[in-house]
Amino acid sequence: MQHKHIPNKDRLIFAMDVPDCDRARALANELGDAVTFYKIGLELMMSGGYFELLDWMLARDKKVFCDLKFFDIPATVGSAVRQLEDRGASFVTVHGNRSMMEAAAENKGDTLKVLGVTALTSLDRGDLDDLGFDCDLDALVLSRARQALEAGCDGVISSGLEVPMLREQVDNKLLVISPGIRPVDNKPMGDQKRVVTAETAFSNGADYIVVGRPIRDATSPRDVAEAMQESIEIQVGT
Repeated sequence: MQHKHIPNKDRLIFAMDVPDCDRARALANELGDAVTFYKIGLELMMSGGYFELLDWMLARDKKVFCDLKFFDIPATVGSAVRQLEDRGASFVTVHGNRSMMEAAAENKGDTLKVLGVTALTSLDRGDLDDLGFDCDLDALVLSRARQALEAGCDGVISSGLEVPMLREQVDNKLLVISPGIRPVDNKPMGDQKRVVTAETAFSNGADYIVVGRPIRDATSPRDVAEAMQESIEIQVGT
């Protein structure tokens, strides 16, 4: 697998899923230079101080992924992305149809990258039935990835399980970011159902992985992050 030219240390994105910004700062300080890229999402947005935390991270030379999964009428999605595009974030997510993704892509500016969500890693076939999707999961992921590329998005969020299919059937220039990373392939943990190891995600062709609980809940989060960075360096190389 030919990987894109991305600094290896940036390939690990830590999901900062904690209740408040004070805890986020403390955890970021504990992780130090073991993590260069952070995902901050809805929990921190609703706790208050979200943009102050974003600025704090940027001031420490960290990259930030705003995982806000915009879903609204296209005009509102476009306006939301336009408000974010000069804040210094690297990635933002859109969880909608083609017109929403187009509106996001049209307003992302030169540095912010828009990622289309294919299917959440917490969903399985039964969940798709509940949501009213008749197609199988692979077909849904493939369709949404193709729409994201055609809409002007820079990449997609996809389980590592589906990455080989995306690499085979969708343009390789599409960035693929894989959440749901766990110590054992496809062993569900908590609300995550379609999971893989970091090694499998990268061997399948992922560009980035998003890791939360395995680092956050470890006795030494920094030690786990450093071990993952060493593994990425060995696997992906230069």
